[in-house]
Amino acid sequence: MLIKEAMSSKVETISPKSSVQECARLMRRLDVGVLPVWQDGQLLGMVTDRDVCCRAVGDGRNPAAVEVREIMSRDVTSCFEDEDCIEAARVMKEKHLRRLPVMNRERALVGVVSIDDLARYSHDLAGEILEQAAPWPH
Repeated sequence: MLIKEAMSSKVETISPKSSVQECARLMRRLDVGVLPVWQDGQLLGMVTDRDVCCRAVGDGRNPAAVEVREIMSRDVTSCFEDEDCIEAARVMKEKHLRRLPVMNRERALVGVVSIDDLARYSHDLAGEILEQAAPWPH
């Protein structure tokens, strides 16, 4: 199965200049835990609900005054829509990721693929990723 068949293609982005508060409101409205940070046709980073919580609120910073660029993850790994889901799973497992932005070959953002998306393809595959992405203490 190709990534484009499993991914969520309805993806919204946020500007790096947006406030963390705006980001949190958009995440709530869309009911998502991640937003790609996009500017001038480029994927600059990803911001997660955990970034909002830990890098802004948890550090006592004012969400209305902090910009997304200050809390986003900059080292973004992505995949291509025409790759196999197994490749996305391999990358997620290797890099300890739960979601990947999906690009077309022209480097335009076309979606996001998550562990949940891959679980619809294969529960075993999703389980392997989860074991690596968030190991539980024993």
